Amino acid sequence: MRTIVQKFGGTSVASKSSREMVMKKILDKKNSGFKVVVVVSAMGRKESPYSTDSLIELINKSTLSPRELDLLLSCGEIISAVVLSNLLNEEGYKSIVYTGYQAGIKTNDNFGCADIIDIDPINIANSLGKDYIVIVAGFQGANREGDITTLGRGGSDITAVALGKALKSQCVEIYTDVDGIMTADPSIVPNAKLLDSMCYSEVYQLAEDGAKVIHPKAVEIAQKYNIPIKIKNTFTKSEGTTIKNTQTIPSKDMKDIQNQKILTAITYKKRRVQVIIDVDSENDNTENLMEGITKNNISIDLINFFVDKKIFTIDKEDLTILENILKKGNYKYKIIDNCCKISATGYKMHGMPGVMARITKTLSREGIRILQSADSHNTIWCLIDEKNTDKAIKALHNEFKLYE
Repeated sequence: MRTIVQKFGGTSVASKSSREMVMKKILDKKNSGFKVVVVVSAMGRKESPYSTDSLIELINKSTLSPRELDLLLSCGEIISAVVLSNLLNEEGYKSIVYTGYQAGIKTNDNFGCADIIDIDPINIANSLGKDYIVIVAGFQGANREGDITTLGRGGSDITAVALGKALKSQCVEIYTDVDGIMTADPSIVPNAKLLDSMCYSEVYQLAEDGAKVIHPKAVEIAQKYNIPIKIKNTFTKSEGTTIKNTQTIPSKDMKDIQNQKILTAITYKKRRVQVIIDVDSENDNTENLMEGITKNNISIDLINFFVDKKIFTIDKEDLTILENILKKGNYKYKIIDNCCKISATGYKMHGMPGVMARITKTLSREGIRILQSADSHNTIWCLIDEKNTDKAIKALHNEFKLYE
């Protein structure tokens, strides 16, 4: 049987009118001959009564165990699923709701950010065979003991793609409130262009570096099992962005280089802090520092380690904890606050000469100083002063003609 998984985010299920638009997207696929599995997020965003943030505000996190917190947080998606099911039933369509556990999603014991270890979709398959529209509460599963676990923020994307794999679905559609993936944030770059298609590696990097259209773990699963994903808008008829293996080998002919669109998209991550630590080469205690950072679950980025200096970035929310570690270890350090990491991504830059030079020249022309940089096969990162974020993104978007 032809199966499709459709995931709808919080804004898509936030109101009766938006849920009616969700229902139309579901019925369009059902009437096209698909068996439909729907994954939903909790309703709305922070100010909404049943959103994840609102549920957190009901309790004191410091006195509640991770097990009980996950039990509470799983309720938001269950409410969304039942309300949407009721709407479909009112219109005469058969639907059934499953929690992540009932859908067969088994996870490890890492409450708050669990990993899926197995899926047994027998209940879903049986219901699809009886012509039900199956609605699954996203963001959740259960461990071996049957305790409810959650998959971390944005985890409904993971649920959708993992179910797509388990059900051998033709496609996974991720519905949100934007038309798809853009070449840059349209609130910063008004002429940002909707991308028709992207390869998995590009989308994964954009998701890791601040783009919020899809969870990077979901992209990782899709790439591993070659599951096509479409990012679409619940509220428009846009065809959206298709994510699949679309890479082609770019030309290395120097005559062609300037005519190629080397970059695919630009994103950014604010609230970064650069940390510069002076190191005594004869008494290098970097190992102890890294151990302290790891124990406190601090994620570091843009790592440059030299004989006499260690330079990296962290999220601003971890700064107080890190400074306590540095002071306790008597490290000599310097903090540069209010930074932003700009990420320029495109698989065609692999092995392409001159890309970093163009980025450096463009930012310099705008009077923007690069505090730190790094690169991989398909991404170049530049750390800059946060106040220059918009100017930097606009300049790079124009330099690489991403609007075309």
